[in-house]
Amino acid sequence: MQHYKDSPKRSKTDKPKVTMATAFKTIIWPRRKLVLVGLILIVIRSLSGLILPWQSKVLLDDVVPNKDFDGLYTLIGIVLVAILIQAVTSFLLTRILSVQAQYLISELRAQVQKKVLSLPISFFDNTKSGALVSRIMSDVEGVRNLIGTGLVQLVGGTFTAIVSMVILIKLNAWMTLFVFVPLSLFGIVALKAFKYIRPIFRNRGKINAEVTGRLTETLAGVRVIKAFNAEEQENQVFEKGVERLYENVKKSLTATALMTSSSTFLIGVATTGIMGIGGYYMILGDMTAGEFLFFTLILGFMIAPIVQMSNIGSQLTEALAGLDRTEELMNLATEDEQEDRTIALETLKGDIKFDNVTFAYEEGKPVLHNINFEAPSGSVIALVGSSGSGKSTIAGLSATFLNPDSGIITIDGQDLSKVKLSSFRRNLGVVLQDEFLFEGTIKENIMFPRPNATEAQLQNAVKAAYVNEFTDRFDDGLETLIGERGVKLSGGQRQRIAIARAILADPKIIILDEATSNLDTESEGLIQKSLSELTNNRTTIVIAHRLSTIKKADQILVIENGRIAERGTHDELLKAEGRYYDLYTFQAKI
Repeated sequence: MQHYKDSPKRSKTDKPKVTMATAFKTIIWPRRKLVLVGLILIVIRSLSGLILPWQSKVLLDDVVPNKDFDGLYTLIGIVLVAILIQAVTSFLLTRILSVQAQYLISELRAQVQKKVLSLPISFFDNTKSGALVSRIMSDVEGVRNLIGTGLVQLVGGTFTAIVSMVILIKLNAWMTLFVFVPLSLFGIVALKAFKYIRPIFRNRGKINAEVTGRLTETLAGVRVIKAFNAEEQENQVFEKGVERLYENVKKSLTATALMTSSSTFLIGVATTGIMGIGGYYMILGDMTAGEFLFFTLILGFMIAPIVQMSNIGSQLTEALAGLDRTEELMNLATEDEQEDRTIALETLKGDIKFDNVTFAYEEGKPVLHNINFEAPSGSVIALVGSSGSGKSTIAGLSATFLNPDSGIITIDGQDLSKVKLSSFRRNLGVVLQDEFLFEGTIKENIMFPRPNATEAQLQNAVKAAYVNEFTDRFDDGLETLIGERGVKLSGGQRQRIAIARAILADPKIIILDEATSNLDTESEGLIQKSLSELTNNRTTIVIAHRLSTIKKADQILVIENGRIAERGTHDELLKAEGRYYDLYTFQAKI
């Protein structure tokens, strides 16, 4: 795929607009050989379609008056061959162009999905997953009209109309000129309508993405909805979205209906006029019945493509609107496209340092203020504090999910903002509080970071995280299907699978975001043993809810209101009898 790759980066306010020229250059021209074959087939089909009107004239003016039976048989043979050619070329057109269009759609979907996964975490924080699904799956659908049916109808119809017009002028220039008046009026109406419809189609994609996004959330949160008896509330939200979609479709249908009715009326006027003028010429003897029938049939060949323009125009407009939205997405800067990220880490010790780091999710509202600490290679740094104090933000910065507004984070002395993310993250392991598991088997989820891991490596991770403690009781063991997001497992079981996954990844840096908060006392005891192995000789940043789990940390940072309020070991902080002492003694009483 070469289209979009070299597209310039646009600002958020500069919305891309794909023109037919752009679509031709990026989509049609790279497939010019295939399209050329399609165009040849279109020409053959169109010319064979003109045989029937021509032979109808021969039938009325030559064969019937002369009672020429041999000529009749020849005429029937010619018409049958023409019909066979039409059928074969129509089949080949569908087989070649329509199949190629579907291949292009699949190729584009893969490209857009690849682009989406390369975008920074901040993009996903501000975009609904359901909306992204719609943009990946639906927005590219319209390109089938550029390579498939839309292109066939447009080019084939245009060719047929031009050939038909030449024949009509030769038959009777005055009758042909009369037809052009209502057709010109229809063309003006169609151009106005297409200009009106395109923003509607573009907005439809946006609305459809929003509705799909909400529906995805609703299905994912069905337990919460039922627990709070909120079905009716969700129904109303969805109905409002569907209503917006309906209003959008209604607008486009109104414009399309205007074009269709205009064409019906204007072509009706032209047909009536042709009947009058043709009848006048036949009465005078200047036109035979065969010539009039030939003129009328050829006129149909010229008018039909023009009438179809309302449908073709809608298809192409929808295609371009979808490509507008796709182009907008493809022009977003990826994480690795930042020019400053030039350092590739070949080896990693794992020394992390925060130097005067400040960060804000919203401009002017910092959640971290001048954070300074060092995490030497192999050390365990624990972050504690009240909810919303900034612990997870520090973890997000350490994992490069976020970038500091000011200050520097270094890894082995290198500015992390200048390090290529892929070279850093292949040495990173993360275990979150609400760990995400993929639908599939337990084994597939554990092997996710290393699909080619050996059986011995897998079993080592399984035993280290005590996953076998519960999988041994399952009939299918590690091949047990866990359902969407691991819904068939308990919180403790999901957490142990996540830890096994991190152990198998064998990273140099581990970030544990309250990794034991979902565990019962027995599971926590098992996990603490596995975490000891996981963190051995690895730089570890732990966000701790249960302070009893971090007694052996090399350094504990107490975070309050985005600042480091206290720092030290467990014993040092208890002796200081400050904020950590209060938190620890409070938990001990519970």
